[in-house]
Amino acid sequence: MVTIENYLDSHYIHRSNWLRAAVLGANDGIISISSLAIGVAAASSTREPIILAAVAGLVAGALSMAAGEYVSVSSQTDTEKSDIAREQQELLENPEGELLILAQIYERRGLKKETALQVAKELTEYDALGTHIRDELGINEISQANPIQAALASGAAFTVGGLLPMLVTLFAPVEKMEYFLYGFTLLSLIILGALSAKTGGASITKAILRVTIWGTLAMGLSAFVGNLFGVKV
Repeated sequence: MVTIENYLDSHYIHRSNWLRAAVLGANDGIISISSLAIGVAAASSTREPIILAAVAGLVAGALSMAAGEYVSVSSQTDTEKSDIAREQQELLENPEGELLILAQIYERRGLKKETALQVAKELTEYDALGTHIRDELGINEISQANPIQAALASGAAFTVGGLLPMLVTLFAPVEKMEYFLYGFTLLSLIILGALSAKTGGASITKAILRVTIWGTLAMGLSAFVGNLFGVKV
C-alpha cells in the first residue's frame, strides 16, 4: 500500500546527492589515474615510474576529492543556513508581506488568487518557517546535502575507481602498457556508466556514451603529452 511515508521509495531523487558524489569520485579516479599512468608510460621504458605516479596520484586525488567535496557542500550548507536565518527574521519583521509573497508563489503555480491566499494562510499557521524554506527558498530534505557523507562517498569512490588502473600498472606488460590501460579503463567506465544509470533510473546508453567519450579524450590527450616529450625514463 502506497502511503506518504513510502511514496518516494520507488523514486530515485533521494539518491541524487550521494550518487552524484560517488559517480564523480569513481569516474575521476578511473580517468585521472589512468590518464596519469598513460602519460608516464608513453615516456617510460620501466615500470617503477608508472607505479610511483599512479600511487601518488591515487593518494593525492582521493584526499583532494574528499576535501573538495566537503568544502563545496559545506559552502552550500552555510548558504542555506544563512538564507533560513534571514527568512526567519523577515517572518518576524514583516509577516503580512511574507504571507502575500507565499500566496503569489502558489498563484503562479496555478491556484486561483483566493485559493492561493487561503493555502498560504493555512500553511503559515501550521509551519510558517518550514513552508517558506520549502516553497520560497526551494530547500527540502531531499535537496539538502550532507558534507561528511558527500566527502566520504567521493573519496572512497575515487579510491575504488583509481585502484582499477593501478592493477594494470602492476601486472600489464610495460611495452604495451598504454593499450592495456586504455582498454581496461574503457571497460571500467562502461561498467560505471551502466551501474550509475541503473541506480539513478536513467538511460544506460547515454550514461555509457557520456563517460566513455570524455574518458577517451582525457586519456588520448595524456598519451599525446607523454609522447610529446619524447623522453624515455
